[in-house]
Amino acid sequence: MKLIYFSWVKDRIGMAEEAIDLPDTVKTVADLLAWLPGRGENFANALADPAIIRVAVDQEYATPETDVTKATEIALFPPVTGG
Repeated sequence: MKLIYFSWVKDRIGMAEEAIDLPDTVKTVADLLAWLPGRGENFANALADPAIIRVAVDQEYATPETDVTKATEIALFPPVTGG
């Protein structure tokens, strides 16, 4: 599966995207956001407040309960602001 990082999430993690095999314990968006910070300090810094991170699974906005087990692409990005 492909993970894509946008804006300051990308900057803090240090990459725009990566191909990854998720562990069997990661079944939902909430599981993913709980697992990713354990991958290193850069992930922990970027995802310190998972409640503000927005997630899209296969280009559709997702909730914490959204299943990720069959996803081909997951995008993580900060809240969108603008005027």
